[in-house]
Amino acid sequence: MSEIKPNDVVADSAADAGEEKDWAAAKAFFDNLKTKKPRPPKPRYAVTIAVSSRTLFNMTEERKMYEEEGLETYVAHHIAHENEPLRPGAAFPFVKALMTVNDKLRELYPDSEELFDIVLMTNNHAQVGVRLINSINHYDLTIERFCMTGGQSPIGYLKAYMTNLYLSKNSETVTEAIEEGIAAATMFNSDMQNQLCEDQLRVAFDGDAVLFSDESEIIVKKHGLDTFFEHEKEYENKPLAQGPLKCFLEALGKLQRKFYAKNERMNCPIRTFLVTARSAASSGARVLKTLRSWGLEIDEALFLAGAPKGPLLQKIRPHIFFDDQMFHIEGAQELGTISAHVPYGIGQKYHKGKLIEKPGSKN
Repeated sequence: MSEIKPNDVVADSAADAGEEKDWAAAKAFFDNLKTKKPRPPKPRYAVTIAVSSRTLFNMTEERKMYEEEGLETYVAHHIAHENEPLRPGAAFPFVKALMTVNDKLRELYPDSEELFDIVLMTNNHAQVGVRLINSINHYDLTIERFCMTGGQSPIGYLKAYMTNLYLSKNSETVTEAIEEGIAAATMFNSDMQNQLCEDQLRVAFDGDAVLFSDESEIIVKKHGLDTFFEHEKEYENKPLAQGPLKCFLEALGKLQRKFYAKNERMNCPIRTFLVTARSAASSGARVLKTLRSWGLEIDEALFLAGAPKGPLLQKIRPHIFFDDQMFHIEGAQELGTISAHVPYGIGQKYHKGKLIEKPGSKN
């Protein structure tokens, strides 16, 4: 462990003092606004959600234009239409639900910095920013922090923004974020959408390779279900290693406990769901004991024993559902659930239980 030198402590104290001065100025600015627009919370205390422009807004037509006609035409189109708001995208209801939670947190804790902070993290050109700003203001979204990288990957900025969750349409940048230790998922639009709850954020998670590591999934794929059940029984009291979205569930739990502390458990505007293909009797105990060992709660745990997830998710109506396997994502989408793929673990090599043949691979 490196030694902390006195000069380092002085430098850190000076930096903290400078930061506090900057935040005091920011607070004064927002407090003086006639609209009383809420100011962004300090990143060190906030749960930061970074969303790309193509997840927040439906930019399918604009993306096609970019791919077929190039960057200059794409930018010119946005400038010409910058007073026309973009249509809501896959992450839009999720963002609105985050704002609802913030409103309720501010009612209970007026001066708290422990809130959701939504950041627009996009590789769009800065000239497109005016249309994005106008669209955000049109829908009255509370998004003050932007990061526009002009065609470069935004991944390097995620840690600087202290990101707790990154949502994008680009699976490559999502994979890169996960490799950097940041919770991330690729979002998909759905042709139909279920009616969503307006006063409660609902988040549904798969278990293996999402909240937990893929260690058990590896056993299923390589040795079959019988060996998997024997393994889970033998290691029932050994917690699973964490998966890529464990830290996001942890962040949600931190905000939930703020409501519990005010005796608002039954009215908590955040509800979490575990929706797993595991069987409860054969392999469910290890999952629940793992969550307990982490000091985390899940509001509802649904063990499906291999049954399709789509119909159950249609009843839950989450604002977002995370899964590592595309066939579960596709099944959820077909029934109107907003879904996000977590490209992590051995499941990426399989589809519907079958090994995906790589181009050029030998039989």
